[in-house]
Amino acid sequence: MAKGKTALVTANNSMLQWLGLAFIILLADQFTKVLIVGFYQHGDSTYVSSFFNVVRVHNSGAAFSFLADASGWQRWFFTAIGVIAAIAIVWMLKSHAGQKLFSFALACILGGAIGNVIDRVLYGYVVDFLDFHWRGMHFPAFNIADSAITIGAACLILDELIRVRRTGK
Repeated sequence: MAKGKTALVTANNSMLQWLGLAFIILLADQFTKVLIVGFYQHGDSTYVSSFFNVVRVHNSGAAFSFLADASGWQRWFFTAIGVIAAIAIVWMLKSHAGQKLFSFALACILGGAIGNVIDRVLYGYVVDFLDFHWRGMHFPAFNIADSAITIGAACLILDELIRVRRTGK
């Protein structure tokens, strides 16, 4: 096989690896949400520990319920943002599949974004269920998709810090 074809095959395999990771995150997210929707009614909660509950919460907004009280347009607005982000991420993965930390971050964000888009299309809101609290204060409930997006964002920041340090710029 020619050298150029070998590089192309390697890049395609790397991209498939990252798309596979995104798919695993998507499956885990949707599987847990199916369990929550199947076993919990909206507002139900199960005490797990002194700092954690499993709950069923509906978020029609974005992070921290941003725009949740809007009149309904936000459902399609956030769906469109998620779809556009997914397309852009796939394009970036194709272009940068060999950059491991960057691609890992993108795959996490991709899996999470698609998971939340599916919720918005199916239900009109995102199903959240992880409720952490401490001394009477509750962190807003979230889900596996939100966790993957957060991990991905943190890895993007780390990747950029490493890149800047490496290049000295």
